[in-house]
Amino acid sequence: MTGPSRTVPDPTDLIVAPSLLAVDFAVSAARDVAEVADWLHVDIMDGRFVPNRTIGLDHFAVLRAATSIPLDTHLMIEDPEVWAPRYAEAGSTYVTFHAEACPDPVALAKDIRAAGARPGLAIDRDTPVEPYLELLPHIDMLLIMTIKAGAGGQAFLPHLLEKVRTARAHRDAGDLHVRIEVDGGIAEDTIGQAVQAGADTFVAGTAVFTASDPATAVRRLRELAVATRAGARAAADAVPPGGEGER
Repeated sequence: MTGPSRTVPDPTDLIVAPSLLAVDFAVSAARDVAEVADWLHVDIMDGRFVPNRTIGLDHFAVLRAATSIPLDTHLMIEDPEVWAPRYAEAGSTYVTFHAEACPDPVALAKDIRAAGARPGLAIDRDTPVEPYLELLPHIDMLLIMTIKAGAGGQAFLPHLLEKVRTARAHRDAGDLHVRIEVDGGIAEDTIGQAVQAGADTFVAGTAVFTASDPATAVRRLRELAVATRAGARAAADAVPPGGEGER
């Protein structure tokens, strides 16, 4: 049995986090991708904040004991003030709670950090990001949903990437070390769009676990993300200072 890992990657790394929601949180599936995935994404739903219900702390503990890979825990629940520190203590590397469910995100972020994890703030499909930009100095990750929170397998909504662009511009202007994660519909044909918008962390469930080889699917998503970012940087470097050059 392996113990928990709290390793946090360099802020410039591109992270692919397979979502275990797509495989009903099977330990065997977690092990299948543990050697190639950067993190595992664990969706906790309570049937109240969102209609569906998933696992609780007991099954989370089984997952934690089964692999040393960092666990990225996404709480889609009411009362995150009660539960978020418990998931931190149980071995999460990141614990992300929803802005819509928490009246005092700064206080909860402090509690999560005190319990041993890094705090994240999630913004659902219909929630504007602008009111929460001032909270970026207090969190370690901003999760922007590119679907409606609460169910896997939904289609990617590209217009929600405008929130990513807004958050990335604010982060860069303030020189803040905050990861920007996207969750919902991430696949080979969408991950590049998310990279171009400014995201650096990508949750993928269906695209990974419906593939014939989930480990290969994870590698492919990371390759596409890296290639997209490299291409964007090369294009930016090709533009002369002060304009687009002669026409």
